[in-house]
Amino acid sequence: MLLAVQRYDIHPLKVEAYNEWTKTAVPRVLAIPGLIEFRAYRPVAGTCQVVLTYEFTDLAAWAAWRDHEDNQPLLDELYTYATNVSTEVWGASPVVPEPIRPGG
Repeated sequence: MLLAVQRYDIHPLKVEAYNEWTKTAVPRVLAIPGLIEFRAYRPVAGTCQVVLTYEFTDLAAWAAWRDHEDNQPLLDELYTYATNVSTEVWGASPVVPEPIRPGG
């Protein structure tokens, strides 16, 4: 399993426009082949920070998704609403390669 983590700040003057953009952007993200799961997080404090997680089977699936022709326009659009955009790619830990749940 592979996780891509994207972080950014929504420009404070563009929050409403960003929220409108996400109504079309999220379905477009989900339509690109290879993505297993997508999640979005915002701080409980209500700031304009965003963390997105994208789950893939492996590095090859992520690379194909990232390089897909429909992905670049989404990133270009994101940069009009966000600052401090960064992406990290995470793999499974060699110490805990599978999820561990309490009592399991």
